Amino acid sequence: MDASGDVRRARRARPARPRGRKAGLLCAAAALAAVAAPAAAQAPADPYPVVVVDCFSAAQVQPEEYVLACGDGNNRLVGLHWDSWGASTATATGTDMVNDCRPYCAAGRFRSYPVEVTLSAPRPWPTHPGVQRFTVIRLLYPDRAPEPVRKDVTYKLVY
Repeated sequence: MDASGDVRRARRARPARPRGRKAGLLCAAAALAAVAAPAAAQAPADPYPVVVVDCFSAAQVQPEEYVLACGDGNNRLVGLHWDSWGASTATATGTDMVNDCRPYCAAGRFRSYPVEVTLSAPRPWPTHPGVQRFTVIRLLYPDRAPEPVRKDVTYKLVY
């Protein structure tokens, strides 16, 4: 079968077999290169990683931004740098941009807060069989947190 999935074309387009001493050297060189390649380069990426679902019900893997307040966009994580993205947790550092809504949200000002983010509790995504999605987000503010939020807060992701 070729890359397009056409078995017939793949059978017709078989390359000629190399013969002689050159063929032996080429095969030996190819085998040596395969053994010398790092294992990580040979391992295929997981085609179905755990995802985080955004406000638009789109699956995201290691997003640079993530909106926390889907209704009005007044709270979003930006500049996310992912330290890990695994089968059970994902961790990142970034900035939480929060509208202070003073005197009201339309006239408010966005303020930035350094934050450490942890995604956890993967569960099956009901509308996408076979796909796991993170269902919990933990925000840890190393300096100060936006008022009235605690410095360590955990939310369920319901999207």
